[in-house]
Amino acid sequence: MTSASEPSQDGLRGPIFWIALAFSAFQIYTAAFSPLSSQVVRAVHVGFVLLMVFALRPGWLGDGTRGFKPLAWAMGITGFVLSLYHWVFEADLTQRAGTLTPWDWVVGVVILVLVFEAARRMMGWALPFICLLFLAYGLFGQYLPGTFAHRGFGVDQIVSALSFGTEGIYGTPTYVSSSYIFLFILFGAFLEQAGMISLFTDFAMGTVGHTRGGPAKVAVVSSGLMGTINGSGVANVVTTGQFTIPLMKRFGYSSAFAGGVEATSSMGGQIMPPVMGAVAFIMSETINVPYIEICKAALIPAILYFVTAFWMVHLEAGRRGLMGLPKDECPDPWAAIRRQWHLLLPLMGLVALLFSGYTPLFSGTVGLGLTVVLIFGAAAITGVRAAALRVLFWVLLGFACAGFYKFGVGTFFVVVALLVAMTYVRRTGVDARKLAVTALVDGARHALPVAIACALVGVIIGIINLTGVATEIGGQIISLGEKSLFLALFLTMLTCLILGMGIPTIPNYIITSSLAAPILLKLGVPLVVSHMFVFYFGIMADLTPPVALAAFAAAPIARETGLKIGMQALRVAIAGFIVPYMAVYSPALMLQGGTWLATVWVVFKALVAIGLWGMGAIGYMAAPLNWFERCWAIVAASLLVVALPWTDEAGLAGAAALLAWHLWRARSAPRTPAAGGA
Repeated sequence: MTSASEPSQDGLRGPIFWIALAFSAFQIYTAAFSPLSSQVVRAVHVGFVLLMVFALRPGWLGDGTRGFKPLAWAMGITGFVLSLYHWVFEADLTQRAGTLTPWDWVVGVVILVLVFEAARRMMGWALPFICLLFLAYGLFGQYLPGTFAHRGFGVDQIVSALSFGTEGIYGTPTYVSSSYIFLFILFGAFLEQAGMISLFTDFAMGTVGHTRGGPAKVAVVSSGLMGTINGSGVANVVTTGQFTIPLMKRFGYSSAFAGGVEATSSMGGQIMPPVMGAVAFIMSETINVPYIEICKAALIPAILYFVTAFWMVHLEAGRRGLMGLPKDECPDPWAAIRRQWHLLLPLMGLVALLFSGYTPLFSGTVGLGLTVVLIFGAAAITGVRAAALRVLFWVLLGFACAGFYKFGVGTFFVVVALLVAMTYVRRTGVDARKLAVTALVDGARHALPVAIACALVGVIIGIINLTGVATEIGGQIISLGEKSLFLALFLTMLTCLILGMGIPTIPNYIITSSLAAPILLKLGVPLVVSHMFVFYFGIMADLTPPVALAAFAAAPIARETGLKIGMQALRVAIAGFIVPYMAVYSPALMLQGGTWLATVWVVFKALVAIGLWGMGAIGYMAAPLNWFERCWAIVAASLLVVALPWTDEAGLAGAAALLAWHLWRARSAPRTPAAGGA
């Protein structure tokens, strides 16, 4: 089952299949060998995306799968052919930058129109409409009254900036999409084909499946593990959700709560290192901070996010008296690790390279190569004589030693992992070629929503940079929030949530970070923390009704309305709303300054606040809580977030008093789980 934003796998047949295969091959080749300039790679990347989108979505209305296919193919082929214009005339375009020839006009306008239409077919009207507003502002903003009027720009200036420069549709988001993001999507697709989903599911089932509310905890753990290889929340919903949602329903959770747990857990994959969502790569390029620093900043908040989801389902299970799976029905997690441990080697190699200082592009390329060789090599090399393997082993051992001497510990680890896997080769009966081709095609398909969004939001970036409107809007918000950091944070959060009602996380982050992150920086919030604040609430927007993308992706699996699932997802994730605020007031939570003692202290506070907030939202701890106790819990949690003099002490005292009172009352009263649905 696919999400609303992804084409059906059934459509990848015939010419589309070969186009997807060529798309992935082009991206791997250019990432590994860099034979073309970055501008050409970006243009051809967008050309492939246009060709695939129009081929998969030929219709003008509805889900786009039905329509006049010859016209759609003509539009897609036109977009791809015109993308080669940047390759063929690269030198001429560089020499006459800013001056358009008649053919430049044709190519620039047609490509711009096709990008708008492809984005509309892929993700609906919301994002194209917002981009059209920015485009209209660039064209006619000089006629606006007051401070938002600009000096006026010619159509040629706007077309040149959006269709030929590096700040329009071929700007930083498209650069990141055509390099890092595509490789990491392929990385996840290969690992999924190799069986990583079953390994994660077996491990989660074996570790928490038999505990109270085990099926829901399985969803949290498996989705968190999937987040380490797949930064797409919706993709996590439609993969792990196929198993976890029916399991939760079978053991007593309501359809809406089961879908909400899966949506909440899956969206956390975008902030779970080492393979975070596409936004993390864009953030790294935008603020010129190494990707590994983004991972470090996200690590503790990501763990706290999943602790929140885990705690909420634990309380809900207690409230409703839901038990776990029988112990004998749960797989042995360590047996699953022993059986499929080699699947973890590419992920470990990727982490080793990132922490050794290599770029995400190099790390992703090597990680993808490791996946193919380690996993599919074991499936493909059948019947190879032991002597040949021994020779290969010694050759690789020599290369490992040379790699350690010349390239450092990261390369050494990668080659040693390769050695270990080669000694593990055995007959598997798996058609490795079929799995590899399927992974390449799936990777291209999964990249389409991300890639077209990255291209279209370039319109917003181009207009913002051309007109300088961000400075003016920032000044207005600063005037409201300059005397109150909390007010500025609250306005930024609302902006993220409102934008998230219609557009995905990537354009949400790009728009909001362009407008709000500089404001937070001026108010004293550290650079990485300000951007992570925006990133975090961009993710929460996908869980917030009325338009919650992750919830609607879970709806057909749960057989429940997306609105009800969204409300339950909001309930499960409600404690997670406090984590970004705590990070702003205590940057040590994101490892931005401060001592380890400060980090330990703020993590402790965050855990207590999450525990209290969960008690207040669910209404249960050791026994059902009355409304007075629930309000007490929420007030104590809020005091721990505010970070004013004596608020920490008051919050902890309130938490201790509430816990003592509640445990005393629970022991003196019969424990009866609340009835009714979630």
